[in-house]
Amino acid sequence: MTFTIPQDWPEESREAAQLVLDAHGDPDEATDTRLIWHDAGDWKRIIATKAFHEHRFPAPHIDCVESVLDYHVPPEKATELAVFDGSVMIDRTAGEISARCHDEQANFLALNLAHDIVTGSRTPREARDYYAEEFLNARRKGPTPYMDGLRFTPKTDTKDPDEPILSDAQLERAVAEGEQQG
Repeated sequence: MTFTIPQDWPEESREAAQLVLDAHGDPDEATDTRLIWHDAGDWKRIIATKAFHEHRFPAPHIDCVESVLDYHVPPEKATELAVFDGSVMIDRTAGEISARCHDEQANFLALNLAHDIVTGSRTPREARDYYAEEFLNARRKGPTPYMDGLRFTPKTDTKDPDEPILSDAQLERAVAEGEQQG
């Protein structure tokens, strides 16, 4: 049986989700508001959502397809990634990075450029400029190497559980103090 996107999804979200369905087949999980594919192509996870966000970089479009990778982003690079593109998201604890756009190709572009920023081969401004150039090349049907797939190999074991700053003794004292308070 072939999956059908719910009819109550807005046309913008239906169109974007259909692109993922066409590329990866039926989702592994489906709710009224989201579809999820696990280990789909290069991605750890792809999520298509009923809700979409207006995004104006590099030109007005909608964001409703999120592509997720295992990837370690050093904390000092987080601001640079935020300056580059607000639709690139980092989950440091889970060791994931994702991009949310209209389609996988734009997510490849965003995450390839995010990798360039993390590795120091581009500044956020250079990445934004290149993003706009490749976006236009896609419309011209020109070469789009950053949209064609990942230009790096994601690593596993990218989780960062951080470091504790409270000792067991401090926690035990806090519990005891809480019990005294009533």
